[in-house]
Amino acid sequence: MMVTRRILLLFALAWSLSARASLLEGEALDALANGIAWAALVIVPLVLIGVFWWVHIMPEKIAEKRQHPQLAAIKIICLLSLVFGGLLWPIAWVWAYTRPVLHKLAYGTDTLDEHGHGGDAVGLEPMPAQAPQGAAEPTPVVEDTAELHRRIQSLEMQLAAARAPAPGQSGVQEGGV
Repeated sequence: MMVTRRILLLFALAWSLSARASLLEGEALDALANGIAWAALVIVPLVLIGVFWWVHIMPEKIAEKRQHPQLAAIKIICLLSLVFGGLLWPIAWVWAYTRPVLHKLAYGTDTLDEHGHGGDAVGLEPMPAQAPQGAAEPTPVVEDTAELHRRIQSLEMQLAAARAPAPGQSGVQEGGV
C-alpha cells in the first residue's frame, strides 16, 4: 500500500513537470485573447441591454396576462423606468401584481375593460380614423323645427299666465316695495 502511494506520487511529479499555464501558445493565444476581448466589448453589452429591457417590460406583460384594470398606467411607468434607469421598475412590478381595492366597487369588475369603461377613459392605443360620411350637408327637418317653435310658444304662454296676478290682487306682492 505504501509502495503504490510512492509510485503514484512519483508519477504525479513526473506529470507536473510538463504542465503549462495555457493550452495555446504564440499567435493562437493572441487570437483567442482578441476574440474574448471583442466578445466582452460587443456581445456582452448587447445582451445586458436586452436583459435590462426585458426585465423592465415584465410588469407590463404580467399586467396584460392578469388583465389589470390599470394596464395603461403600468405601461407608462415601465417606459418611464427605462428612461430613469430602472428607479420606477419596482413600483411597476408591485403594481402589476396588485389590484385596486375600490375598483370593483366603482366599475363593477376588477379586470381590464377593453372599451374604457363605457367610453369615458382614454387608452394608449390611437383611435381609428373615421371615414368621411359624404360631401352632402344634412338637411334640417322643417316639421320638427315647426313643432319645437309651437311648443316654445305654448310654454311661454303658460309661464306668462303663471306670473300674471290673479283677479282681485294688486300688482304689488306682500313685503314688496
